[in-house]
Amino acid sequence: MTNNKHFLRGMATVNFFADDMIAARDWYAELFGVEAYFQMPSKETPAYIEFRIGDDEDEFGIIERRYAPAGMQAGPGGAILLWHVDDIEAAFARLKEMGAKEYDPITKRGETGFVTASVVDPFGNVLGVMYNPHHVAMREARAAAAA
Repeated sequence: MTNNKHFLRGMATVNFFADDMIAARDWYAELFGVEAYFQMPSKETPAYIEFRIGDDEDEFGIIERRYAPAGMQAGPGGAILLWHVDDIEAAFARLKEMGAKEYDPITKRGETGFVTASVVDPFGNVLGVMYNPHHVAMREARAAAAA
């Protein structure tokens, strides 16, 4: 019998799509505060760009829209990946200041401390943010174990 608890081991890469790859790369570099570590076929004419971000250096890729799956609908849709942020109000405000449009407002999810929001980036992708007490507890446990 297989242990399905670890069937999905963690997010490997999230891919967003853009028509203007240079503008998307520069916008996300400003948002993340880091430069893309990988661009192919070149920095001058990228068809794929990748950043490593967050506590676990999660991979965030941007793919030229012409390589999107054939059945992909235009405009925002599908699953929303929520990235943990320490201050959701500040993160949401910053995203909107950078030109992202509100998709789902800041919403408290019950009384357990979970709060979510999402925007549509200037390239048509939904970017979700979340204050997640579980993420905070995991980070604190890792830090305590490393001490």
